[in-house]
Amino acid sequence: MARHKEFDKDKALDAAIGVFSQHGYEGSSTDALLTAMKISRQSMYDTFGDKRSLYLQALKRYNTDSVLRIIADTKHGLKPIEALEAALIAFASRPASEASRGCLGVSAICEFGRTDADVSNLTDTAATTLGKAIGALLDEARKAGQLAPEIDPQAATQFLGATLSGMKVSARNGASPETLRTIASLAIRSLR
Repeated sequence: MARHKEFDKDKALDAAIGVFSQHGYEGSSTDALLTAMKISRQSMYDTFGDKRSLYLQALKRYNTDSVLRIIADTKHGLKPIEALEAALIAFASRPASEASRGCLGVSAICEFGRTDADVSNLTDTAATTLGKAIGALLDEARKAGQLAPEIDPQAATQFLGATLSGMKVSARNGASPETLRTIASLAIRSLR
């Protein structure tokens, strides 16, 4: 009986994330995924299920890692507004190769909108987690007198989420890190 080739599941999933980020769900053929993941069709089915199941696992992993990275980047500011600015600047300063690959979360929203309940659940969970972290920092900023009195923290949370999404799309379209840092600085300045 032939022995199945062993592979690193995390590396294979990372490769699938790269393909899906670049080409979307519909644009990613199973053959392209298998080539990038360096696994056989049977290994994919045995480990990840079908293409849709692989996509959902990739999206979940991507969203979780992305949100945790942004939240970790907020730890670099001493004050709440500085923490938010640090996270946006850190995103803007990511390597061009990473930025041009695109955001799988934004891609999923653009490709599926609200038509797929599983995809919506994953993107909603990521947005809620990030929104809570941003909202908590904005509440702290309000208490510290860093947030302009007329700014509603809930609306500002949505604004910063939309700003980050726009920065992700701009990065995919080739915006320079300098341009993205300017957008980040303007967004934060509008809260003071």
